[in-house]
Amino acid sequence: MKTETTAPNVTPTAENPSATDAAGAGAETGAELTPAAIAELKTQAAKAKDHWEALVRTTADFDNFKKRAARERQDAVKFANESLLQKLIPILDTFDMALAAAANAKEGTAQSLQTGVSMILSQFRNTLTDAGLEELDASGKPFDPNFHEAVSQQETADVPEGHVVQQLRKGYKLKERLLRPATVIVAKKPSA
Repeated sequence: MKTETTAPNVTPTAENPSATDAAGAGAETGAELTPAAIAELKTQAAKAKDHWEALVRTTADFDNFKKRAARERQDAVKFANESLLQKLIPILDTFDMALAAAANAKEGTAQSLQTGVSMILSQFRNTLTDAGLEELDASGKPFDPNFHEAVSQQETADVPEGHVVQQLRKGYKLKERLLRPATVIVAKKPSA
């Protein structure tokens, strides 16, 4: 003989707000929600809420970081030449002083003016070298199309064939990157 068991009819109360009868959700899970289970669910819900709020805060922080990084990148591009220009400003001041001295110069001061301009050129070259600019000296070296731009050839026995006879314009590199190739004339064997 088979005995049937039925779940007791449980009604929601203040202590057990989610209690249901046997035909409800409690029967589907196969177990009734006890006050301890409800307390555990409330604890897990509170943890889930805390985790959700932490995720929202972290997402907001990350979005703010991305915006700040984009602003800083734009500023870096915008003001990339700032330090170089700060080094060049004193050279402009020196040029202004040289022009003022040339305007007020008396006869026979060409030598002092030449010395002043030479000093300015030296100061300017040092500033550019400090910034990473490197001159390419091609005179007498083998022609290299990576660093030289040949504009003509010249017959000569003084310089080996394929070498630079004359440099017309200097070339420059910024660290490892070529900014401008040296313009050169390349030697070729004299015709017989």
